[in-house]
Amino acid sequence: MFYRKNVFAWGQIVRLVAGVAIIGYGLLGAPGSTMGYLLAAIGLYTALTGIFGFCPACAMIGRKPVSRH
Repeated sequence: MFYRKNVFAWGQIVRLVAGVAIIGYGLLGAPGSTMGYLLAAIGLYTALTGIFGFCPACAMIGRKPVSRH
């Protein structure tokens, strides 16, 4: 892999659920508006960090990779 996970398993689940909820609110709560699309993009980023287990923002601030014990 090209990256090392820096999000724990429970964090991945939380990020995935929150990302899907944010996408849903952005597309259904504010349909057709710029804010709705912006929320959907933020939700997509959140969901993808949950799927892959790697968060670029966390890596930039120095979060260490998750060890595999």
